[in-house]
Amino acid sequence: MHAALLPNGRVAFLDKVENFTQLRLSNGHYAYSAEYDPLSGRLLPLSYATNAFCAGGAFLVDGRLVVVGGNGPLLDTDPTVGDGFDGIRYLSRINSSIHEQDWTEPGHKLASRRWYASVQMLPDGSVFVASGSLNGLDPNNPANNNPTYELLNSQGVSGGVNYPMAILERTQPIFMYPFVHLLCDGTLFVFASKSAEVFDPRTRTTSRLLPDLPGDFRTYPNTGGSVLLPLSSANGWEPEVMICGGGAYQDIDSPTDPSCGRIRPLSSHPSWEVDSMPEGRGMVEGVLLADGTVIWLNGCRRGAQGFGLAQDPALAALIYDPVKPLGQRWTIGASSTIPRLYHSVALLLIDGTILVAGSNPVEQPVLVPTNSTPFVTEFRVEIYTPPYLQGANAYRRPGDISVQIQPDRSIIITFSAPVSAKAVKISLYHGGFVTHSLHMGQRLAWLDVKGWKVGVIKQTVTAFLPPTTVAPPGPYVLYVLCDGIPGIGQIVIV
Repeated sequence: MHAALLPNGRVAFLDKVENFTQLRLSNGHYAYSAEYDPLSGRLLPLSYATNAFCAGGAFLVDGRLVVVGGNGPLLDTDPTVGDGFDGIRYLSRINSSIHEQDWTEPGHKLASRRWYASVQMLPDGSVFVASGSLNGLDPNNPANNNPTYELLNSQGVSGGVNYPMAILERTQPIFMYPFVHLLCDGTLFVFASKSAEVFDPRTRTTSRLLPDLPGDFRTYPNTGGSVLLPLSSANGWEPEVMICGGGAYQDIDSPTDPSCGRIRPLSSHPSWEVDSMPEGRGMVEGVLLADGTVIWLNGCRRGAQGFGLAQDPALAALIYDPVKPLGQRWTIGASSTIPRLYHSVALLLIDGTILVAGSNPVEQPVLVPTNSTPFVTEFRVEIYTPPYLQGANAYRRPGDISVQIQPDRSIIITFSAPVSAKAVKISLYHGGFVTHSLHMGQRLAWLDVKGWKVGVIKQTVTAFLPPTTVAPPGPYVLYVLCDGIPGIGQIVIV
């Protein structure tokens, strides 16, 4: 249901309290969280103290993962896990001495209860937490809703104040898990339902209203996917946001929307450029690849989010190249045989492949399909290999990569390049926190590079970190690409 790439290269999985999992803790109770090593397949069960059902998350400046909000306890199922509506949990993997530590919950709480809250790290190291439900009940009743935001400091502790947010108030009941992206001037792009704005957390005001995106609803319960496209100094780090998919209503028969919109929210006259996926999809999620393309995975072709509310699984990978002309950007990749519906995840690993996991579209785990429950709880994990690592490309990767960040924010990078390589690019990637088709905090920046020498195998180049509004402090993966083929990513703390 929730996942994040940790600073040790492993993946944290986080789920809700349930009456069955495949792992148990030392106390005999089921584990609802685990640390997964994609290289060895090793699973480490992890405990938490409060129910993380439908939480949000981000990374702190020191590399710790912070996960906020959730849902109430299920004491008949597990009396050891308490109320998580206002919970704050931390997972540290920043040095080898704590590599098997469980989630820690020292007692910090959110300023209010939040189920389905979105989270975004900010340039000063603080964390923006927005939206959610107070109780997980009917969002058509405003008394159940929390159309506010709050701020955590750089240590992940709430300031204790809820601030009203107009876009969340006016888009009720389609206001939870809004899309939030940090822009290069320190403001935020915020999208809920069909509406968008630029919000300034420093002044607590809306700085610009943006046009509505044509088409169906794009956020919960008809969530599509949203990506902040790769950033570059070539255009002054100007941000461009892409939103795809969605649906019409919360029902198993809801049509899904194939349309996509791209917008430059800080341009002088922002407007949506409308494109279309090869097929309509709900619960589709966009993952930035190391080469700046975007892969769209998972979801359904009919239905919506909710237990038992999706059918016709979408199995093919859709690959999008944002630099190609309109009408030439989409290709269809390989197909899975495993439905990935409600509560699925996909995320980029340090080796440049994509981990795909999850699908739990039932209130409590179901292991055997029936006519009434055709889509069951899915425990298998898949790896999708992007085109840049397929065939002979797998043997043409740069290797022996070493990275040193200097006090002046330059980066000295040494590596071995294929002798035939004609060009090098360096991407700085943050995967953020993944849940419910949202990739909170996901971003990729192309770094300026000098020192590349054509025909030389042993290379030393210098790259330069972008401003903190482009790369806020926290953990990143640095990829060296020769002719578009990435080497193994190097984890750095910016």
